[in-house]
Amino acid sequence: MQLLKLQVTNAEQLVYENGMLILTVLGGIKLEGLDRMRVTLKLELPDSPRPPLRHNLDLYNDNQLEKLIRKTAEKLEIGTSVIAASLSELTEQLEVYRVQQLKNQQADQYIRKQLTPKEREQAEAFLTSSNLLTRTNELIGQSGVVGEELNRLIMYLVFTSRKRAQPLHVVSLGSSCTGKTHLQEKVGWLMPEEEKIEITTLSENAFYYFGQRELKNRLVLMICNSPNGVSLGDIDGQS
Repeated sequence: MQLLKLQVTNAEQLVYENGMLILTVLGGIKLEGLDRMRVTLKLELPDSPRPPLRHNLDLYNDNQLEKLIRKTAEKLEIGTSVIAASLSELTEQLEVYRVQQLKNQQADQYIRKQLTPKEREQAEAFLTSSNLLTRTNELIGQSGVVGEELNRLIMYLVFTSRKRAQPLHVVSLGSSCTGKTHLQEKVGWLMPEEEKIEITTLSENAFYYFGQRELKNRLVLMICNSPNGVSLGDIDGQS
């Protein structure tokens, strides 16, 4: 059986063909969690009128894999050994692809803006000046964050604490349309884009899928609604 390379032109639709089966990974794969390989597959025969089979599973789970093999053999009328070999080939190719993507992601992640000598000199002069907090708050206002003088300064200090070993956290609690989201967004704009993560929907296991150190010294901005309908803005400086 000829082994053809995984087609990765579209990260949301990875295609693997070996002459007997066409295996398409719908939605791509998650890069985090190397102990699992959850995918949604479309399996079809080349040049066949038979409808394709779609199934989601963890390719590292033997029970799920065996179930898929039997189901595919029944629906497409093809030998189980061919299906098993094709899935094994696909898994190997996906592993290579995922490792490469992780390396690329890590290389991009640590590209940080470097200050020029002049910029560093200006920053150090500002940080050692008198009335630092007052001057910082004035600049926050000049950036477009109007009003909320105390709250905007507190948020800014919490956001910058992401660099510390023990970062601070802040929760904005109040009824809808009171400006919590607006204030969070405006102050968030003052932080480097590469150092913050914005989340609008959050499941119980969401943080499980982040890399072990992916949130280190990153600013996590969350907006959610509590069960009683009160809007909750949660801003974390993660360690």
